[in-house]
Amino acid sequence: MTGYDLINLIFLAIAVFVFFRLRSVLGKRTGNERPPHDPYSRNPLERRKDDAESARQADSRDDNVIRLPGSDRQDEPHEDAPRPAYAPEGSPLANGLAQVELADRTFTPESFLDGAGKAHEMIVTAFASADRATLRQLLDDDVFKDFEAAIEDREMEGRSLEQSYVGLSSADITAAELDGSRARVTVRFVSQMISALRAANGDVVEGSPEAVRQVVDVWTFERDTKSRDPNWKLVATGGN
Repeated sequence: MTGYDLINLIFLAIAVFVFFRLRSVLGKRTGNERPPHDPYSRNPLERRKDDAESARQADSRDDNVIRLPGSDRQDEPHEDAPRPAYAPEGSPLANGLAQVELADRTFTPESFLDGAGKAHEMIVTAFASADRATLRQLLDDDVFKDFEAAIEDREMEGRSLEQSYVGLSSADITAAELDGSRARVTVRFVSQMISALRAANGDVVEGSPEAVRQVVDVWTFERDTKSRDPNWKLVATGGN
């Protein structure tokens, strides 16, 4: 046997020895081997744990989020929510309001009364201070002429009207009608005011600069529902 053959025999023996050693270590099954890991297949217990952890983390994130109004459907107003009753069903007032609402889709008794209350204060204050520009915007021509005439009489006599609008106690719609395209709504205002009419020399000739008195006004507002101008104007005044 040559030296070359001896070396080959030694390497072969080493290879056989290594093979049997690896087989003795890796080739035996003990029954305790873990199955191959499938990352896309988890047992139910693991999935429940992971789902619970995900939910906990989501709740933690939600604690830092401010929910916007309307993001939850519970925040949305119910379509069948009852509206305040301004008149008995079937009454002339209820029928009149229904006609106005049909002619003017933007009209609601709530929004109208809110605007009418603000207009009442503006008109009363403008009349006391002789603010003709404001009155002209809020009154129709005939009512404006009456207010202006009263202001001119006061100025000719050298009198001045001191008035403070304390507040509006109530505002109630008493009548509503649709005449062609013209909607008219009447409101009874009960307000609290302090007013004093002074003569040219400063003496109080009517009212009191300290006493609060109750004032009742019954005013009628009108608007052409076919006009693009959304403003209502005062067309009639009265008391009680």
